[in-house]
Amino acid sequence: MNKPLDLDLLKLDNHQEIAAHIISILQTIRFGSIEIVVHDGRIVQIDRHEKFRIKTR
Repeated sequence: MNKPLDLDLLKLDNHQEIAAHIISILQTIRFGSIEIVVHDGRIVQIDRHEKFRIKTR
């Protein structure tokens, strides 16, 4: 499941604020990955890819 972060990261100049958002995602994701997209040296997008495993018998 791809879930882009619902923020305009282009307007965030504060590195601590961006880091706080990444930490928040890390604290809530159980299985998956985080992709950080950079253009011209600036973070422009953070994608959260979460996996849900279904146990079957």
